[in-house]
Amino acid sequence: MAPSLAPTLPSEDYRDATLSTKAALILFQKNLVKKMDNIRFVLVVTFAMLVFMLQQAWEADYGPKPQVAAVTNSEAPSHKEDLPITAANAEQSEGDEQSPAATPATKQSNNLITVKTDVIALQIDLQGGSITNLDLLNYPVEKENTVVNTMRSLVGLSIPEKNTSPVRLFNDSQEKLFLAQSGLIAGQGVTAPNHYTQFSSEQTSYTLQPGQNSLIVPITWTDGKGLVVTKSFTFTPGSYEITQSQKVTNNSSSAWTGRQYNQLVRAPDKATGGMLTGGMRAYTGGVIYTQKEKYQKISFDDMADENLDVANQGGWTAIIQHYFASAWIPPADQENHFYTKGLSDGRYVIGSYSPTTTVEPNNNVEFVSRLFAGPKIQPMMEKVSPGLELTVDYSVLTIIGKPIYWLLNQIHSFAGNWGWAIIGVTMVIKLLFFPLSQASYKSMAKMRKIQPRLKELQERYADDRPRFNTEMMALYKKEKVNPLGGCLPILVQIPVFMALYWVLSETVEFRQTPFILWIQDMSIEDPLYILPIIMGITMKIQQSLNPPPIDPVQAKVMKMFPIVFTIFFLFFPAGLVLYWVVNNTLSILQQWFITKHILEEDAHPHHTAP
Repeated sequence: MAPSLAPTLPSEDYRDATLSTKAALILFQKNLVKKMDNIRFVLVVTFAMLVFMLQQAWEADYGPKPQVAAVTNSEAPSHKEDLPITAANAEQSEGDEQSPAATPATKQSNNLITVKTDVIALQIDLQGGSITNLDLLNYPVEKENTVVNTMRSLVGLSIPEKNTSPVRLFNDSQEKLFLAQSGLIAGQGVTAPNHYTQFSSEQTSYTLQPGQNSLIVPITWTDGKGLVVTKSFTFTPGSYEITQSQKVTNNSSSAWTGRQYNQLVRAPDKATGGMLTGGMRAYTGGVIYTQKEKYQKISFDDMADENLDVANQGGWTAIIQHYFASAWIPPADQENHFYTKGLSDGRYVIGSYSPTTTVEPNNNVEFVSRLFAGPKIQPMMEKVSPGLELTVDYSVLTIIGKPIYWLLNQIHSFAGNWGWAIIGVTMVIKLLFFPLSQASYKSMAKMRKIQPRLKELQERYADDRPRFNTEMMALYKKEKVNPLGGCLPILVQIPVFMALYWVLSETVEFRQTPFILWIQDMSIEDPLYILPIIMGITMKIQQSLNPPPIDPVQAKVMKMFPIVFTIFFLFFPAGLVLYWVVNNTLSILQQWFITKHILEEDAHPHHTAP
């Protein structure tokens, strides 16, 4: 039989499948359009939330601090608790009655040695030779703003008092206890001075004089049987590094065995310590650096939960805080044992001890270590010890923050002003992202050009949303417009903005550094709030160059963002607001030129010759 020539009609299942496919495509298209219509709004809201979180973190660092009760002890802590315990001295530590540390001496005013250099002033406690009350002379707690003070005087306002005393890093007060301790751990059958032992000194005051290359401060201890320990501290001009040596001279008739230890002990200030959720606040706590793990944070909570016990070649231990660090650096060519302890009275200890050394009769040995106590200036810290510059923590954005800091330093070396360095970095960042911004602004200009036609489509298909979405997609395709293109500048700016926040908040060079006129500290908010207001104006201008959202509700919300951002930025550091003002200004110029160029092309299209 000949095959039938009648047309074959699609089966009912095939028609249902086709209709289902079309419905799915329409639904997908509708959802895609909705997402493209809302994505810029969502990005801006997300960015606003990030700004709010950063502002909260900044307020936590610089806002008023709640009062906390001082750490008080009804009894003097046991000397055994905060001393490092090794296998060699474990039994002796349990019942050591011959140790000279068994009864801590009472602290007296004449028990302290004062030392002053051109950058630090400190005290050495003869009870143990601990370093206490170390002041950073070039870093006042607060800075006077002479311009603002003059303006306040002219209008009859009082001038607020500022605490211009130096920042105190080490502190022997109970509520802010922070000490650098050191000593010797004696082997079996011998004695050695630890950080509770009473030393003696020929002088009570030392000053590094101008032109003097170094200053050595010695203190001594003897057991009266031929063993003499001389602990010496060496200071040099312009340096925050203190070299410590513990020389053991054995004039007795038997060999002496022991090792040195160095540790930092701190009672955290609950008003300023710790981190906020998300890690957006400056870290205060312990740090160790080892060959294997490199830079590793050991928080006070970690110390309370578990004692650290790590052997390592070289390395260092430290306690860091906002802008400043304190680190014990043992010799790099020996194996050092790192340890931490959480003590029962709320103090925390982090330190290291050396291998055991034997000193034969009529011989001596010298244990050497270094203590860094000062600002976290990265080029300076790199010279002190490998990895010490990592204490300047840019969080997860280190990969962006490090190049920004390097670029700031390079520009500052020429400009001599950190404010101009920020402006230079902003211009370099804009230049690097110029092609991306160019494409984004072109897309936004095209969106602005077709805005009247989109509005017309919206009115025509007000009751038929699927049809409106279809027509809108067709218009985008015809005009070669990418509705997502305008979101790229926001996506680019978010990580750069947050990385720059970390650089400005963690880099001590910006602390109390002036820019021009009334801005005399770029690490705090603009005292006259001029920069935040300018930032809000530039944001409003930039917003006027962007195509408004089709959704009228979104359009109204977007108009509020310049005001909201201005309020947020009132409390941001002036350096960060300066970056944003310059960035917005450059963006306005670039976007205005591109928009004008595209609109002129549309008004005066090129004609080919007939």
